[in-house]
Amino acid sequence: MSLRDEIGKIVAELSLEPREKGGVFLLEKVVAEREAFLTRKKLVYSARVALDDKEKTLTFSESLKETGFGLSMDSDSDMTPGFGFKAETYRTRAGPREGTIEEQSNLFGKTYNYSFDFAKIRGRFEALAERAGYAFRYKIF
Repeated sequence: MSLRDEIGKIVAELSLEPREKGGVFLLEKVVAEREAFLTRKKLVYSARVALDDKEKTLTFSESLKETGFGLSMDSDSDMTPGFGFKAETYRTRAGPREGTIEEQSNLFGKTYNYSFDFAKIRGRFEALAERAGYAFRYKIF
């Protein structure tokens, strides 16, 4: 099985939404969602995987992105104000983020009881690179 096929298998097992653009795999998953009267916000995990077959390197990057759109209600100050949309991105600056992302739960104005493990996804790709004889590099794209 080729390395690209192995990536497809991991993507399917982790329920990630894949796209490929310019040789880079773009992977996304909605972590949390909030809907209120005419307003919606989403927190999306995004990862990018790039293969360099000549250098035998798998490069990995990950981030969180918050998007929202719609009308806000005066009593709901955490939702997007007025018509339009807002997008924010939270990157894992100096290196990989460890564990779960419970700290992001306040983005939607109430506490969500979700658990999302960055390290699990990153670990699967790191193990794949090792098995295939590729070097694993963590990098912000």
